[in-house]
Formats: sequence, structure tokens, C-alpha cells
Amino acid sequence: MIFGKAKILRSHGWQYIPDLYGVTLTEEFRGFPLLSDTEDKSDVERAAAICPTRAITTEPLTLDMGRCLFCGECAKCAPRNIRFTNEHRLAATRREDLVVKVGDTAPKFDYSAVRPEISKYFGRALQLREVSAGGDASVEMELGATGNVNFDFGRYGVGFTASPRHADGVVLTGPISANMAEALDICYNSIAEPKILVVCGSEAISGGLYADSPAVDRKFLDKYHVDLWLPGAPTHPLCFIEGITNLRKKRG
Repeated sequence: MIFGKAKILRSHGWQYIPDLYGVTLTEEFRGFPLLSDTEDKSDVERAAAICPTRAITTEPLTLDMGRCLFCGECAKCAPRNIRFTNEHRLAATRREDLVVKVGDTAPKFDYSAVRPEISKYFGRALQLREVSAGGDASVEMELGATGNVNFDFGRYGVGFTASPRHADGVVLTGPISANMAEALDICYNSIAEPKILVVCGSEAISGGLYADSPAVDRKFLDKYHVDLWLPGAPTHPLCFIEGITNLRKKRG
């Protein structure tokens, strides 16, 4: 029995990640996109036409990571114009910084937009209430993975709590269905000030595939300030970890 477990351990390798901030993901991971202009717009026009969330504009060429599903079909259609790198550090403090333009080589995280009370009150410990407002459980599973033995984000004082009364902020996932809109609002207002709001995943940021659905009610995002935008479909655990760490202005 012991030899069997040793064999499994050897085949799986070392799962624990000692340095969460020095990780380089596999080249197959689709992260930050690089855009290039060409005189011939036919390929990128086809890419924009097949994008199910209208994440691509052609004049000028941009790609909105807040809408993007990271399916990679646009890169196949227009390889001269769009290439996805394996950069997982995609967090932004402003919604507009998720829109990638030609010449952008790295994600933008505007530290000047971070409220000073966040690091003051949550630099040592941060408990979050995750609300799935009509999500498909993909982002929720990735958020749960941040606390597993691989990432163990809890070693830095960050975790999830079941009650908003015990939370320091909300992590919103899902497009915000009409049935969840009131519950989300109640949950957010049950958390004492100061608090943070994190919007996680393309569905939560823009509505994703459901943006035009009559079953969606996104007025919540018009009422409250968002501290952190985390793109992805789903969002990678390391994207969440990097974004929260930058928001707290705390490493190690």
C-alpha cells in the first residue's frame, strides 16, 4: 500500500508551489493577447465576425479581455494580427485597462486607482464572500482551487467565508441573472465598510455570452465601485492570486 502511494506521488511530481509569484504557465495557456496591425484587414475582420462576445474591433484593432472567452479561434483566423501569450497576470483596477490595443505588451495594473484603506485594513488578512450570480461553476471551481494544496493562498491570510457578516468583500462571478440580482445586492450591503468588490470572469465583467439576454440584470455594477477586474473564462487561480496580492500591495 505504501509503495503504491509512493508510485503515485512520483508520477504526479511536486504539486505544491513554493513561490506563487514566480510561476510561468505552459505555452498552451491562453493569456494576455498581443495585437499587430496589417494593411490587409480581411483576416481580422473574419475574426471579429466569428467572435461570439464581440470582443474584437477592427478600426482600430482592439481586443477586450473583459469580453473575451479566450477560446483562441480569433488567433487561428488571424494569426498575423492576434497571438495569445501564456501571461496569466491579467488583473486590472480599471475596466478600460482590459481593452488591449496594438503595441500593448503587458497587462495594465494602475496602482494609483487602489484605495489606500485596502492595504491598511486587509494587508494582513482578507476574507471574501464569493457570490455566483448565475455562473456556470467554472470560475467558482478555479476560485476554490486557490485554497488547495497546490496554491494554498490561505498562507497569505486570504480565504473565502460563507457569511457576508464575516467577509471583507465580495467576489462576483456569473453574468448576474435577474433572479440573483436582489440577493447579490443584499449580500454586498450586509458587509461592513470598508469593503472591496472583485469582479471575476468574463461573464461577470461583461455578461459574456449572456450579455444581451433578458434574463440578465446587471444594474448592480452601475451602483457600486469595482476594485478589481479579473478576466478569464474561467479565471486562472494564479490570475486571482496575483490580482488580490497587487490590490493588497503585499507580497510574502
